[in-house]
This record gives sequence, structure tokens and C-alpha cells, in this order.
Amino acid sequence: MPRRKVKKKGGARCGDSSEGDTEETGSMTSSHLSEPDSIIEEGFEAADNVRADESDAQEVLEDKIKEYIDGTTQKSVNGRQKCLDGLKKCLTQKVLTDFISERKITIADCMERCIKKGKGDEQALAASVGTLLLIQLGAGDDSEGIFNDLRPILKATLSDKTASPKGRASCALFLGLGCFLAAEDYETVQESMDALEEVFRLSYLKGDGTAPSHSPAVCALHCAALSAWTLLLSITPPSRVSKLVDSHLSKLPSLLHSDDVSLRIEAGESIAMLYELAREQNEDFDMENVEELLVSLRGLATDSNKYRAKKDRRQQRSSFRDIIRTIEENDIPHEIIKFGPEILELDGWVKKRQYGAFRESLGSGTNIHLQENLLLRDIFGLGAPIIVSGPGAPKKANRIERHHYNSQAFKARTKIRSKQRDKRTAII
Repeated sequence: MPRRKVKKKGGARCGDSSEGDTEETGSMTSSHLSEPDSIIEEGFEAADNVRADESDAQEVLEDKIKEYIDGTTQKSVNGRQKCLDGLKKCLTQKVLTDFISERKITIADCMERCIKKGKGDEQALAASVGTLLLIQLGAGDDSEGIFNDLRPILKATLSDKTASPKGRASCALFLGLGCFLAAEDYETVQESMDALEEVFRLSYLKGDGTAPSHSPAVCALHCAALSAWTLLLSITPPSRVSKLVDSHLSKLPSLLHSDDVSLRIEAGESIAMLYELAREQNEDFDMENVEELLVSLRGLATDSNKYRAKKDRRQQRSSFRDIIRTIEENDIPHEIIKFGPEILELDGWVKKRQYGAFRESLGSGTNIHLQENLLLRDIFGLGAPIIVSGPGAPKKANRIERHHYNSQAFKARTKIRSKQRDKRTAII
């Protein structure tokens, strides 16, 4: 970066300037003496201004949300969709548990109406807002009551083959995450898993061994249903795991032949999770025709067909390499998610799928909710929220300190490498 030139004020004056120097020194001294008090006052004023700005922004946001809620009842379809989209953005970008809790019934009624009477995009947006409503409220009686009221409508829409695939896909995700957060018992979870399987089973191989052909919208629906099913698989009690392994480990591999890359990857990760759960009970677990399965997985991990998009091939190869390692070597994936000053470790397919479900619902607001939402912090074992700004927040290094640290680290690396080169030279 270019250096800024510092201009020097004034030069040497002719004649005696001691009097002027004395006056300057006196004024500077008095300035320094009064500085601590002025800094404290300025600090309090700045803090008050920040709090006032935050309070004003909060009020503006809350007023906007009220407008959006009211707007979901208007007659215009486009108007309702705009309000639902605005409400969705507000709920993803800010944790508003107390404010939303006071209006939970109103929001739930609006979502129910939009899912029942709406079409396509409106249903999809309403289901997405419903999911965010549960994430805002957290686990508890409020979420449980709302989900129990909406569950029959979600299942009815999901199974309605005349409804829009996009709306059905959002209802599938809402049903899955709703069960994950607010199901009363495992029977409710099992009923929802059965309803989800009724959707994605239509992508199983046909009786003649060929893969069915579906439109991209229907493939996206089947992928959403399988994704929600796998999320509920992640909370299956150990006593029920063996039954699910026996019933589904022979069915899911047929989805690996789908034309849709997302559905293939989702199927592979579901198989890997079944293996992970089964081996928690029996380290030596393996399915009977595992070699046949591995042939299919290796083919997808090394797929170089030019008719597939380069991005799809790259994503598929990366995912299936991890899946093969889990099945062959019992090696589970390990990812680190950085957000603010914290990190989240995802060790295994279970945590990875759970994180993926929240990321899909929250989008760009995922990090904000990981930092502030007590529900997510509890699910992922992050503890109490960390203060990232204001009093008590960890001090962030300034630019000069970072530059100094990087410079010292560079010098240290150079010394170590020089010694290593010397050793190589001596050996030669």
C-alpha cells in the first residue's frame, strides 16, 4: 500500500520564539490533563449513540415485520408473496425470539392460510417462514403446539400430487425440521418419515431395473423429501436403528442411478449415515452385497462423463470419496465451520446433516443464528453466546499489530526453512 505523506506544519521562524513555544507547551499540557475525562465522556456518548442506533434499527425492523404479517392477508397474490419473502428475510437475519413469541399465533395462522389456499411460490414461501418461526421460538411448548396444528396440513400438501412440486418440497423440509425440533414422541417422527418416503420412493428403480425419468422440479422435490427423511434418521433411537438399516439399506442404493446429481449425493450420504449409526452398535457391521454397492460408489467417485456439468462432477466426486471412506474404512467426515470468533466442529454424518438442514433454512443468516440463537447453540453444544462487541468483548488486533505478527511469523518460517536447506545440503 502507498505510504501517506505527513505534512509538517510551519518551519523555523526568525527571531526569538520561546514565548510562542511556551504558550504551545502550556496549551498542550492543559489539553493532556483534561483528556481522560473528555475521553470517558466521549466514550459514554458514543456508547449511548450506538445503543440508540441499535434501538432505532430494532424498532424499524419490528415495524416492518408487523407490516409484512398484515400483508400476508391481502387479496393480491403478488402482494402476499412479497410480504412472505420480506418476512422470511427478516427472520433469517435477526434473532427476535421475544418479539416473535408475542405474535406466534398470528404468524402461524397466516402460514396455514397461505399453505392451504396458495399455489407454488406462495406455498413454498409460507412453509419456509413456518420453519423459521419454529427456529425463532426454539424447543418448547410453543413450537410443539404450532407444529402439531400445522403437521396435518403439511402432510396433506406433501402427498397432494396435483400441488406444485416447489410448494411440496418446502413442506417436506418444514415437516422434517418441525419433527426434529418439536415432535411429541418418536411415533410422530416415524409417521413423518413414512410420509416422506412415499414421495422419494418414486425415484427408486423400476421393476425392470431402469431409473425413472422425472422433471428437474420433481427431482428437487424427491431430494428435499430424502433430505428431511435423513434428518429424522439422525435422531432415531438406538433401539430402532437396526430395523431401519434392514429395511432401507437395500432400497436407497437404487437412487444412486438417478439423473439428478443432488439426489445421488443425498442418497449416498443417507447410506453413509445408516452405516455410521449401525457401526455405533456393531463395529464390524457390513451389508451382504457391500461389494456391489462399492462398485456403484466408486463409479460415482471417479465419474468423468462429459455430459455432466463440471461443477456437478467435482461436487459428486468429493462427496462420494467421503462416503466410500466411511463404508470401507469406518472413517467419518470432519468439517470445521468458522463463524465470528468461534468454530463449530462437525464430526460425522449426523452432525453434518443437522447443520445442513439449518443452513438450508437460514441461508446467509446461519452464522448470526449460530452466534445468538440459543436453540442452535444448544443443539451443537456451543454453550452460552459469546459477546462479540461492546464491553467484555475480546479485543481485536489492529492493522499494525497484525502486520507485526505476520512479519515475525515470516521471519521465523524463513529461519526454519534455511536450516532445513542446510541439512539437506550436508546430507548430499
